[in-house]
Formats: sequence, structure tokens, C-alpha cells
Amino acid sequence: MDGVVRFASWKHLFVLSLALNVGLISRLIHDGVESGQEQSIPEKKRTATSMAQSGNDVHVSRSSPSTAGIVTQDRDERVINLDHGDPTMYEQYWQKLGDETTVMISGWQSVSYFSDVQNVCWFLEPEFAKEVVRLHKLVGNAVTDDRYVVVGTGSSQLFQAALYALTPPNLSIPMSVVSAIPYYSSFVLQSYPLMTDYLKSGIYKWAGNADTFNHNGPYIELVTSPNNPDGFKREAVVNQRGGILIHDYAYYWPQYTPITAPADHDLMLFTVSKSTGHAGMRIGWALVKNKEVARKMTKFIELNTIGVSKDSQLRAAKIIQVLSNTCETHASQPKEGFNFFKFSFDLMEERWKKLRAAVRLSGLFSLPEFPSEYCNFLGRIFETQPAFAWVKCEGGIEDCESFLRRHRIRTRGGKHFGTSPKYVRISMLDRDEFFELFVERLSQIKS
Repeated sequence: MDGVVRFASWKHLFVLSLALNVGLISRLIHDGVESGQEQSIPEKKRTATSMAQSGNDVHVSRSSPSTAGIVTQDRDERVINLDHGDPTMYEQYWQKLGDETTVMISGWQSVSYFSDVQNVCWFLEPEFAKEVVRLHKLVGNAVTDDRYVVVGTGSSQLFQAALYALTPPNLSIPMSVVSAIPYYSSFVLQSYPLMTDYLKSGIYKWAGNADTFNHNGPYIELVTSPNNPDGFKREAVVNQRGGILIHDYAYYWPQYTPITAPADHDLMLFTVSKSTGHAGMRIGWALVKNKEVARKMTKFIELNTIGVSKDSQLRAAKIIQVLSNTCETHASQPKEGFNFFKFSFDLMEERWKKLRAAVRLSGLFSLPEFPSEYCNFLGRIFETQPAFAWVKCEGGIEDCESFLRRHRIRTRGGKHFGTSPKYVRISMLDRDEFFELFVERLSQIKS
């Protein structure tokens, strides 16, 4: 009898457990569908069928576009996040090109660490180096003759590599690193001061504003031109013996500023993220005149990440190749409006006109005025139209970042750039939807 009772009890418990689990699974599926996170069974079948019919084992990213620009959904209550320079503005151009930039990478490719062992930068893909040189010659924004190309995981890694390569190993005190204010600041842990001191290196240290630097001894000056955040073209300001320069030309492209002459310096940094808009690819490059400096930069990257992704380099090479094809006058006539730099220039020009109009309507803000110059590449005269707007709150507004935050606009305050909190940096590179909402809201701010 006891055995029968125990058997009945276990049987009832099993049935009860099964019912609870079925109920829980049903609820999870229901919640997933309601939240848009669960793919329906018919959709799964369609996806599987389309992949099977394609005849290729290709894994394609189907992630939806980033929603970094806007946080909430109600238009009036949306928080517009223009703190970071996420260049999603460029998505619309590359979408129009369709499959022209598609790269097929077989499973056997990119197996080796090495790309070209005869090159100083042994992990540099030859195809990427070739397209970089071609692009610079086409645009006319940098001298590439007698230069070594060093590839990095974005220009941030190249900046660290340059500090390592340029600092003499036998100094009795750390080498000073300076930059004129307002200096570069991007993500929370990315600014010239934080990046310089991040590794807690004993061979160099951040020494502040280049305008007021007067220490004796060797130093490294960082020159960003056009400057991030204020957009002005710059030259070195420290005039002392023992100085070494790093030129950051991330924004020296014709959609942002007139190309007046090829940049010609010992060490110049560039990045895919602001030239083509592919920030997620994480590829940058340096043009280096001195072979030993290039070798030491390569060694830093070797110790840091054992090279740079071959897949990213190959994709970047294809993107740059297609970009150059759309711009070359001797190439077959591209589709109307598909010249990359012309498209990007027109978009930036339109956005700056809208922003200046919104600032005039509000009356609470001001913007820099830039000189007009002739652009050798575009063949026209225009003002600089930077990737970021350096906005000043006028009147009694002392903390512009906090003021705009109350109006649900997130920006980067002046204190992050070593200057007054009356200034903020605002990204001009977000998607149309978010940018339009931003200028509309800014124009309506009266107090």
C-alpha cells in the first residue's frame, strides 16, 4: 500500500512538473513575441530556405541599425544622444551601393599571422596598403612617397604605438606629451590625457596644454587638424628644442574641410571611421617617414594584439577601392550622386546650414565661424563643415552640457576637452531622423 501511495505521489509530481514547465515555456514564447525578440516559425523557415537556395555558406550580419542616437520612443520625450561621433550618417550611402562592397572570405583565408614578412609592418595586408596609397593620391590630402604604412586597430592604437616609438628609452624623466586646448576627447576613457596615461608608462606622461607648456627637455606635441572638437585647422604651437610631432588627420577629408595641399609630416594618423564612416571595422593607418619609428610602432602592436585583423583589412581595402572608383574622373561614369565625397560633402553642407538656422532661431547659442578656402579635390571654395559642432551657451548658462541634458539632448561638455563648461561638442554624423529632431528641438529652446 505504501508503495502504491509513493508511486502515485511521484506520478502526480511528474505531471505537475510537466504542466508547470509547459506553462513557463508558453509564457516565455508569448513574452518574446510581444517584445519582438522571438522570430516566428514561418520566418525561421523562410530564412533557412533562402540560405539554402543561395547556394553559398555565407554568414551575413542581420543586426538592426544601432539606436545609439535616441533612447526612448515617444518623440517629445526622446533623449537624443549626440555625445559620441558614431558615423551612422554614412549608412544611407553604402546601402545604395548594394553588393558592390561585399567581400567573400573563404575559410582557408587569414589562417596565418603573417601578411608580408618582407614589409616593416609584417601584418599589413598588401591590398589594403595599395588602396590607402591610391586614395591619398586621388584626394591629394597626404604625401605617401617614401613613407611606411603601419596599420592599427583604429587610430587609438596607433596613437599609443606612436608614443612608444617616439620616446627615447634612456630618459631620466618621463617625456612630456602635450596638445593645445580644446584637445581630443571621444568616449569616456578616450581623450589625449587619459590615453597617454592609461598604460601608466614610465617613459612618457601627459603634460597638459601645449599653449602654456614651457618645460625644458624633449616633448611630444599632438596636432589634430582639423581639430576635434572645434573644427579649426591647426599647426604645432610649442616652439622649443627637442620637440617631436604626431599629426592626427582623421578629419582631413573633403566632406569636412577644403583640401588645400597634401599633408607632409613625419608621422600622420588616419582612420577608416571618419573617412568612409566604417567605425565598427576598427581600422586605422599611419604614414611614417622614419623606418625605425615604423618598426617600433609595429613592435608595439605586435606586443599589444599580435597584429591587426586580416579580415577587417581586406574589407577596408574593398570599401576604399569602391570609394576611389566612384571618384575617379577617368573611370566609367558612376551612378548619379554616387561620388562618395560629393555625396558626403552635400550632406554635411546641408546639415550645417540647418544647424546655423536653428542656432539663430534659438538665440541662446553660438557657433564658430570658419574661413573659406579653395579645395583642390572638389574644385570649389567653401567653409570647413566639421564632423562635430563646437557649440557655446551664451548668457548666464555656465554648464552647457547640463543645460542641454535638461532638454533631453546629450552632448560632451567642454571640461572633457580641457576648456570651459560653457562649450559642448555635438556630433553631426548621426542618422537623418535623429539629426532632424535635434535641430528642431534646439531651435525651440528659448530659456
